[in-house]
Amino acid sequence: MNILLIHQYFLEEDDPGGSRWNEITRSWTAAGHTVTVLAGMMHYNGSQKRREYKGVYFKQKQQGQVNVWRCHVSESYNKNFLGRLWGYFSFMFSSLWAGLFKVKGKFDVVVVTSPPLFVGCSGFLISRLRRMPLLFEVRDLWPESAIDTGVLRNKLVIRLAYWCENFIYRKAALINVLTPAFYNTLRDKKGVPESKLIFIPNAADFSLSDHLLGSFDPMAFRRMHGLEDKFVITYVGAHGVANHLEQLLEAGKLLEDTPVLFQLIGQGMEKPRLQQLAEERNVHNVRFLDPVPKQEVFKYILASDMGASVLKKVDTFKTVYSNKTFDYMACKKPILMAIDGVSRELVEAAEAGCYVEPENAAEYNRIIREYLQDPARLEREGENGFRYARANFDRQVLAMRYLDQVQQKIIKNGVTANAWV
Repeated sequence: MNILLIHQYFLEEDDPGGSRWNEITRSWTAAGHTVTVLAGMMHYNGSQKRREYKGVYFKQKQQGQVNVWRCHVSESYNKNFLGRLWGYFSFMFSSLWAGLFKVKGKFDVVVVTSPPLFVGCSGFLISRLRRMPLLFEVRDLWPESAIDTGVLRNKLVIRLAYWCENFIYRKAALINVLTPAFYNTLRDKKGVPESKLIFIPNAADFSLSDHLLGSFDPMAFRRMHGLEDKFVITYVGAHGVANHLEQLLEAGKLLEDTPVLFQLIGQGMEKPRLQQLAEERNVHNVRFLDPVPKQEVFKYILASDMGASVLKKVDTFKTVYSNKTFDYMACKKPILMAIDGVSRELVEAAEAGCYVEPENAAEYNRIIREYLQDPARLEREGENGFRYARANFDRQVLAMRYLDQVQQKIIKNGVTANAWV
């Protein structure tokens, strides 16, 4: 198959962050398929473009066997809400232009992964004008998550977002969702026919962890980074409003008489405020680190005692799986899960850690002190998570299942761009 993927946040080869689609496309091309990606020029937590993209709107690159067209995204993206909105729309327009006039050849399917939701409009127009079916992927329930976190408040934009969502769901030939809760919501509340829905979730990248588990020396790494005699709880990911990492500062303050160290790796709009808050409150057991490439992130996780998955306490987040949860599982680390709903159910089913009520510092304090008294629990739950993820969430296996669903439900059925009206 010849596949066109539209993904605003498709990572560069040396970028930190969630690399799910980089790994999926690597699996697809290794299996003999051709993949072209329309991607943005801004990292989802970045503040400016790389030097090579300054003054240009499009740039073609090769990442392994994947052909990537980098498309313009406004550098106002991470400044404020209006900047973020313009960042979404600028990529919607630039990816549409690239999909119609830059990318050559005939494609079997266009895959659009969201959020941002508005890129689905670009994907629809490309699918219709170039006469190929559209597969739309829901990584997050948007606009609900933006509304619940207070990021999206403008009533006109909210109405536009809901209209756009409904339109794309109607026009897509197939919709992939990343959690069972998304599946139920789209079927039961959004009116999407079940025949359109597939479920290929987030997953663990064992290709990287398997290599490091056999060669990496975590104790030497801990000595190198001043982590000796610390009980290290690592958080990897965005430092944004949705993550509400202030709760880790509050927990750190209550645990300052213990060897606990919260290690926060990543970037985002909230990071400067969090650093200032930690200084003002004299929180000395929270360490902020710059983002690092995926291979280095796994080293930090392997040298930790636990991994933390954290989001703001809102109902919408009860429907999500966190990417970082699967990274912790792949590295045999128990999970401190501060996300209720399906993420909590995942950890409890795997017996791979424990749930702590989001934004409840007293519960963090109580639960972490229990772990400090029971080192054997750490190893047991880490092994449980590794085995559970290996059996149910192996990214290589799921990438091939994803491809099979596309072939069975779109290609072999002869679905065209005009089949869904």
